[in-house]
Amino acid sequence: MTHPRHRPPPLRAGDRVTVIAPAGPVHPGLLAAGTAILHTWGLDVHTAPHVHDTHPTLPYLAGHDTDRAHDLLDAWLDPDVKAVISARGGYGTQRLLQHLDWTAITAAPTKHFTGSSDTTALHTAFTTAGIPTLFAPMIATTAFVHDTQAQQHLHRALFDPPTVLTAPHATTITPGRARGTTTGGTLTLLDTPPPPGSIVLLEDIDEDTYRLDRMITTLLRTHWFDTTTAIALGSWHHCGDTHHLIHDRLTPLGIPIIGDLGFGHCPGQLTIPLGVHVELDADTATLTVLEHPRP
Repeated sequence: MTHPRHRPPPLRAGDRVTVIAPAGPVHPGLLAAGTAILHTWGLDVHTAPHVHDTHPTLPYLAGHDTDRAHDLLDAWLDPDVKAVISARGGYGTQRLLQHLDWTAITAAPTKHFTGSSDTTALHTAFTTAGIPTLFAPMIATTAFVHDTQAQQHLHRALFDPPTVLTAPHATTITPGRARGTTTGGTLTLLDTPPPPGSIVLLEDIDEDTYRLDRMITTLLRTHWFDTTTAIALGSWHHCGDTHHLIHDRLTPLGIPIIGDLGFGHCPGQLTIPLGVHVELDADTATLTVLEHPRP
């Protein structure tokens, strides 16, 4: 991992943002509703050229890999664009990584990148390059359009980033306090070992408990958590009862762990910065961000 950069400055009314579709096809009505919400925040909202595409033979993709990659790269390299916002997840972001010019991306000024779920693959790539991101709701989904609390969390993260993050049902799983750099996201998409000193975020959706067990066990067997300082767990929507699994697989690590921190596939989902230095206090079930955006 390269040396982390400062977080980008907060957005202001009038700033230009570009919406991309890095994974699955986008529902036109949800896209219109999501961009309308961004307009109410005073943003100058543009959609990338291939946002409405569907792949001709692989209909679970929002068009060709190279086109989706070009949309992301063009938005990132455009000096007038202050944020690149993912429309939805699904599947497909892993397929973009080989088509992106990471030398150009890392040379460009840092800006906001938002998304969650399948975009975990992009979050990992960005943060490995030292670029902070926001694990956030997807604006062309019902989880954003019909959830005012999720909207508020994203708005605040972009315009007035909070210092302390927690959730109403957040719990202490393993007590203690630790500092580190946030990484992770959706468990299914994690394949790159975290940098030493990481605080790992984990969540997922629609996975049977035994499948989560297999994924976590694979990470344990490959020593994925060996240099992790703490863990924050989000939602496990439609994954069954994960309580015993978490205690069986993760508490033996002996590091502070928070449960139900309210990020991921859940109502009122938090927006959490990745690639930034934080303190996790499992006793109070909070994440405190220790670095602030540059002015």
